[in-house]
Amino acid sequence: MTGEVLDQPAIAETGEGAPDGAGPDGGARVVTFGCRLNAYESEQIRARAEADGVGDTIVFNTCAVTGEAVRQARQAIRKARRENPDTRIVVTGCAAQIDPDAFAAMGEVDLVLGNAEKAAPGALLPQPEKGRVRVNDIMSVRETAAHLSDGLKDRARAYVEIQNGCDHRCTFCIIPYGRGNSRSAPAGEIVARIGRLAAEGWNEVVLTGVDLTSWGADLPGNPTLGQLVARILKLVPGLPRLRLSSIDAAEIDPDLMRVLATETRLVPYLHLSLQAGDDLILKRMKRRHLRADALKLVADVRAVRPDVAFGCDLIAGFPTETEEAFENTVRLVEEAGLAYLHVFPYSPRPGTPAARMPPVARAVVKDRAARLRAAGAAALVRHLDRQIGRVVEGLVERPGFARAPDFTEIVFEGEAAPGTLRPFRLTAHDGARAIGDLA
Repeated sequence: MTGEVLDQPAIAETGEGAPDGAGPDGGARVVTFGCRLNAYESEQIRARAEADGVGDTIVFNTCAVTGEAVRQARQAIRKARRENPDTRIVVTGCAAQIDPDAFAAMGEVDLVLGNAEKAAPGALLPQPEKGRVRVNDIMSVRETAAHLSDGLKDRARAYVEIQNGCDHRCTFCIIPYGRGNSRSAPAGEIVARIGRLAAEGWNEVVLTGVDLTSWGADLPGNPTLGQLVARILKLVPGLPRLRLSSIDAAEIDPDLMRVLATETRLVPYLHLSLQAGDDLILKRMKRRHLRADALKLVADVRAVRPDVAFGCDLIAGFPTETEEAFENTVRLVEEAGLAYLHVFPYSPRPGTPAARMPPVARAVVKDRAARLRAAGAAALVRHLDRQIGRVVEGLVERPGFARAPDFTEIVFEGEAAPGTLRPFRLTAHDGARAIGDLA
């Protein structure tokens, strides 16, 4: 899976600040675990619940990327039931798709919905005749969800799902069994949707999916992600900024490289699904790139876009990982000039090949994750050091907080409306964020 993951523990809520047990006006509240795509889809669930007039309900949109994410979801469900004995509880998302019986067996749960059903019209309404478990075969799904709407409300940027599912079978990953095979939204539909968002005044749109760079492989003519990006920027000239969510380093196509080199509206930030920096571990993960490939990629992108910044996902303590292999991953952070890390302590997922491999001791996994996060903190400081003195156009996300095109967080004083683009002069940093003045 390459969909950008929220920092763990990955829990967020939608429902416009509604109290426990109720959404706006006694409607639905959605609790989200996991990736940005889940966050996007949670907004669609909330919108669908509102449109269908769903009553007092809590929807848990779960994640299955780690065993810890599943444990957190189950814990949150139990807590919600204790605090809201009369509220309906619905569970959906990847964990529910993969193991619906486990959630159906929880006495706290009223309904289990699959990923293909979770935002469909009427899905959240009480329909006892359809049973407590409504989870279809995700591998039979051939289209992206046509009912998904535009963007996320109350956010500075809009998200557009262009792809779902994954055809690859990394040995540590269970997500393809929760999302199904890769399937792409048609280019015309994507461009039309982004055109509407630009006309509504959104200044930044993020293209999101589970395996973003596989977009188009199932469409007539096999168009590439780079061709799609070029088409969006050409046909939606009023869109100031376009951003990609996480991408697979093995699949960056020549068209995407050309757009990075020539189109400043495509922001200079790439979040790479690297996972490790040691060749043997990468092979055992069944990744499609090696260490040298990752280093060449970042060098090639920097050659055409010098202002680019890179983030990446890395797993600490993968089965059979030796200290030498781990150090190769640590060294990759500096050698590649990475700026942002999402670090995951390896967590075995039943049903995956990696779960059957010789494990690394949990104490060692925890220690390596901490060391890798420390390397990430040092990398971020190096990145922030390079920002001092620059004037950048930041997207204001909330009062006193903005984000530069290269993903640098900016804190500032002064008045600036969320969702607007404002120039900032970066004068210092606090080790985690740049400090800027409105220019």
